[in-house]
Amino acid sequence: QVQLVESGGGLVQPGGSLRLSCAASGSIVSINAMAWYRQAPGKQRELVATVTSGGSTNYADSVKGRFTISRDNAKNTVYLQMNSLQPEDTAVYYCNAAIQATRWSSIYAYWGQGTQVTVSS
Repeated sequence: QVQLVESGGGLVQPGGSLRLSCAASGSIVSINAMAWYRQAPGKQRELVATVTSGGSTNYADSVKGRFTISRDNAKNTVYLQMNSLQPEDTAVYYCNAAIQATRWSSIYAYWGQGTQVTVSS
């Protein structure tokens, strides 16, 4: 059974920084792309950033230059460093990973439970 557990959310003032972490555990053969999504109240979930198993990254225009996604393949962990946070970054942040759980299984997308990020003075 695969599980993704996020940590690092909280309350921060505008202009501040937070670092989110998401660790995958359980039966894992391989992890392909990993990503962070976010969902603000009353809005649809949106893609924030992705990182491939080889380290290639991609970002939503709204976070380019402020957020950095990275991963530690040895720890099955993905990170999101968020700098220059603004009130519009307030949302529940979810990690997502494309994981092959056994040698005979297909690759499925797994989700974390979400962590709240609130940017407010």
